[in-house]
Amino acid sequence: MNRRQLLLQMAALAGTTAIGTPAFAQGARFAPVSPIQPTADKAKVEVIEFFHYGCPHCRDFDPLLEHWLKKLPEDVSFIRVPAIWGNPQLKALAQFYYAAEASGDIGKLHEAAFVALQDEKAPLTTETGVAEWVASKGVDAKRFMDAYKSFGVQGKIQRADQVARAYKINGVPTLAIDGQWTTSASMAGSHEAALQVADELIAKARKAKA
Repeated sequence: MNRRQLLLQMAALAGTTAIGTPAFAQGARFAPVSPIQPTADKAKVEVIEFFHYGCPHCRDFDPLLEHWLKKLPEDVSFIRVPAIWGNPQLKALAQFYYAAEASGDIGKLHEAAFVALQDEKAPLTTETGVAEWVASKGVDAKRFMDAYKSFGVQGKIQRADQVARAYKINGVPTLAIDGQWTTSASMAGSHEAALQVADELIAKARKAKA
């Protein structure tokens, strides 16, 4: 889903305003990142997934990605980065994601959040809605909301927006490999193909590090 389609989807889900963006180039299985971006650990190949809880394509991709992650080699690190694009609704969902990560509840809430937002129209973009929903999932709402309001989570939101801008991310789900390339179903042809391309690019990055 490109950025325009994604924000149109969010508009339907949460009343946001969509903004336009160019689509990916036709015929490319992956694209170079320019300039190349720094990674957290130069000894490992870094993979970033840019995603959004309001994106149906991200929801479809998530089970395939989770299966792929179970076989990820030890020399590959994986990071999720929520797309924000300066949109308040997307920022709120990023806040939810990082709070779940910080509170240790991401394993319980990540998959459920796609369903809650897209099918149940749960108000995960409001503080009250988040508190009520996480409590309904058996999560300690006070602990979660302390993380939700924390300075650390706010810093991660700001950093996520900076990273997505640096990578020039126009659609989700998108995978970025070792700061050098991006791929997606839009480029590779399918979610499965995108993961195959990611494997190829990981091998390429590993060879360059050797």
